[in-house]
Amino acid sequence: MRALADFIMRGRVQATLVVVISAVLPLLFWLSAAAGSLVLLRRGFKDASTVIAFGLLPAVAIWAFGDPSTLLVLLGTLGLAALLRAGHSWSRVLMSSVVLGLVYSLILDTVLRETFEVLAKALVQALPQIEGKPVIPGELIGPVLVASTAVMLQLFSVLALMLARYWQAALYNPGGFGREFRALKLPRVTMLTLVAVMVLGPFIGPQFIVLASASSLVLVLAGIALMHGLVAQGRLAGFWLVGMYVTLPLIMQLIYPLLVVLAIVDSLIDFRGRKSPEGNDSANGEG
Repeated sequence: MRALADFIMRGRVQATLVVVISAVLPLLFWLSAAAGSLVLLRRGFKDASTVIAFGLLPAVAIWAFGDPSTLLVLLGTLGLAALLRAGHSWSRVLMSSVVLGLVYSLILDTVLRETFEVLAKALVQALPQIEGKPVIPGELIGPVLVASTAVMLQLFSVLALMLARYWQAALYNPGGFGREFRALKLPRVTMLTLVAVMVLGPFIGPQFIVLASASSLVLVLAGIALMHGLVAQGRLAGFWLVGMYVTLPLIMQLIYPLLVVLAIVDSLIDFRGRKSPEGNDSANGEG
């Protein structure tokens, strides 16, 4: 992956090729977003504008064929990258991704409403029923589908940004991204805001399900950063980190809320302590 990052940063032509080709290839739209964000993080919007413009062309064309995900993830990731380049902390960037998830849900609900309605009707018929009624109310299935899709795109945007930041650090400040990510800790006010949204959102109305889901994703990412930080400090053995990644997709119903709880407690207690890690904490290689 470092070789690909080096190829991207050789010039605008190389960067444009990667952004455009990965946007066109199925399931590689996240790579297009990461490549464009790498150029933006390192060179700024002025130098990256040409690369971004060419990347937008296939993304818009794919939307015209009915799939807005490529364009949404590309623009969303670039927006988060602009915040990161401007000097905002990872906690603020992740909080901004919650707004991004909400925007994604509004666009998806507008553009793909008929598709979600068809899927919702099919799921209502497929779900088990109790006394003639589905276990999940039919009026909630549509919003849940929209929310899950929007949060998935939110996750792709954040992961693409992390990949771009990792590439930037690998090229210009080795180890910088690791230190930056391991230091991620949500401020107490931010954590309380996310928890309040998670608890109250679903009770306000179906349309707020996406806010609760997007907020929980931020807490999960903070929990993962905590695990990395504790392992790096030697407070946890490395197998805990391996076990987390192995079990997360297998028993997500258990590991996901556990990471949420860890992030909440870390905001209150600060497991890793206040001592900053040695070296340059910035991953951009520019101090």
